[in-house]
Amino acid sequence: MKELLGLLAVWSIVLSGLALLVGVGLIRRGERVWHHRAMLTATALAALFLVFYLTKWGLYGTTAYGGPEAWRGVYYFILITHTLLATLNGPLALYVIWRAIRGEFALHKRWAKVLVPIWLYVALTGWVIYLVLKRYGVESGGIAF
Repeated sequence: MKELLGLLAVWSIVLSGLALLVGVGLIRRGERVWHHRAMLTATALAALFLVFYLTKWGLYGTTAYGGPEAWRGVYYFILITHTLLATLNGPLALYVIWRAIRGEFALHKRWAKVLVPIWLYVALTGWVIYLVLKRYGVESGGIAF
């Protein structure tokens, strides 16, 4: 079950990043309706990621890095920036969606230009972290706060 939750989490965040890219492409072509659908799909997939990740974390605790010492600094840099930007990503995404719903497209567009690179970084680094821990992860047991 732990492995399944991990796979569901990583695929949902990766697919959310892909849906985000599709949505950006659609709005550049002027297809507002399909852009709206792609972005809501990206948001739903990101929300599913959060459900799967928190469920896995709550049931099985954390996994520590146990890989080569030479890579430790790079891994923790990626992990820390991923975590900080992921924390920012959720509220920022809700703000950008809210601006679109209200028809405030100038603000929506301005903040979407900030959000999209953050979201893509979080999706990509989430996949990288998953792969590193799949190879070098050490079970640390309980939940770490």
